[in-house]
Amino acid sequence: MVATAAAAGAAWDAWWAEHAGTAAVARRQQVRLAALVDHARRASPYYRRLYRAVPPGVTDPVLLPPVAKPQLMEHFDEWVTDPRITLAGLRRDVLADPARVGAPYLGRYHVLTSSGSSGEPAVLVHDDRSWSSAGAVLGVRARRTLLRPGVLAPVARHGLRVAALLATGGHFAAVTAAEDLRRRGPRRAERLRVLSVLRPLPDLAAELDAFRPTVLVGYPSAVDLLAAEQAGGRLRIAPALVAVGGETLTPAARRRIRAAFGCPVLDEYASSEAPGLAVQCHRGTLHVNADRYLFEPVDEAGRPVAPGTTSATVLVTDLGNRVQPIVRYDLGDRVELRARPCPCGSPLPAVRVEGRAGDVLRFASADGRTVPVLPLALGTVVEETPGVRRFQAVRTAPNALVLRLEPEPGADPGRVRAAVDARVRAFLTDRGLGAVAVRHAPDPPRPEPSGKFRQVWSA
Repeated sequence: MVATAAAAGAAWDAWWAEHAGTAAVARRQQVRLAALVDHARRASPYYRRLYRAVPPGVTDPVLLPPVAKPQLMEHFDEWVTDPRITLAGLRRDVLADPARVGAPYLGRYHVLTSSGSSGEPAVLVHDDRSWSSAGAVLGVRARRTLLRPGVLAPVARHGLRVAALLATGGHFAAVTAAEDLRRRGPRRAERLRVLSVLRPLPDLAAELDAFRPTVLVGYPSAVDLLAAEQAGGRLRIAPALVAVGGETLTPAARRRIRAAFGCPVLDEYASSEAPGLAVQCHRGTLHVNADRYLFEPVDEAGRPVAPGTTSATVLVTDLGNRVQPIVRYDLGDRVELRARPCPCGSPLPAVRVEGRAGDVLRFASADGRTVPVLPLALGTVVEETPGVRRFQAVRTAPNALVLRLEPEPGADPGRVRAAVDARVRAFLTDRGLGAVAVRHAPDPPRPEPSGKFRQVWSA
């Protein structure tokens, strides 16, 4: 009941803050940051030491030192504010048991792990109040998409039937959230089916055809694969809505998904550390839930970057989580705040997410310089080549790039490889990187153990 009341209160507050404007959002940020810092200083031994020199009543996040996953995980037992929670205990009692995915810990906590794409996975704990509130706020902010007649009518006619295509077998954020909902009653379990992205496509298509979901949820890369099955007649479902998150949704993938399923595509930007960070408005723009999270794009030196500038990373503060305070946490994503307001009229910051900061490729030029290549730029060159279904580009050395390609059905693999090779070489040459060796690997693109799919990264 406490979580339900908190979710209802958070939903109302989110609606009111959005209508009250930018000043109301800023006031909530200041009040909630001061309360969070005060709580962290009292209840977390780690933050008590970290904030020794921080004055009381802080409302400006710049006065607080940033933190990163390695240092927090090293001091996990001092980071959390409930002394009953220990890293060893979580690993023994929760994380080692796949049957515990989505089950409450100590009756009130949600335990999950990050994907580990940027190193060792982090172990995250959310209290029931902040966890349920995050979901409620996302629903409020996406309401103009969710309440469209084209979405509501099919759901009303056929019932809410959600198929979630996720990585199972681990305590990842999306599957933890899905299993948490399934555990809340038999009717929810019947209407929400979790399917593993690691299963063969024909098996997934057969189960989806039998289940007939009205809402399809999953990672963009996984849903994109299903879109190809739908377009090829090997899948025949009619969802009223597709919701994706956990990876960057590229414009090309969005077009393919929308064309295949003929329904709106709702994008969400979240992480295990910040589960309700941003959601797409009805105009297709991601907006940060700034009344619930502080979102600070910064450069390599940790200095704020101006709107319209791509950051080196972003510092995130979860203003609601009290059991494991996330305050100016280096999320490791390259983002850009839009310089102009979104046409939807929302006072919430509009953001474009480029991807992981570690995915920037740095090659050695012929004159000895180190030249950075943005993943979005290289990815666009490959993805927009006719005949490319999926790809991965991996920097294996300062002067070497390996490509893994999956051609579209019916496309000639040799011709697709040749076209991609020519486009990538021209792209690199234009940047003074003509000496970089481009090699095509025989193996196809493949996801990480978490089920997520990275397109561009440095090995």
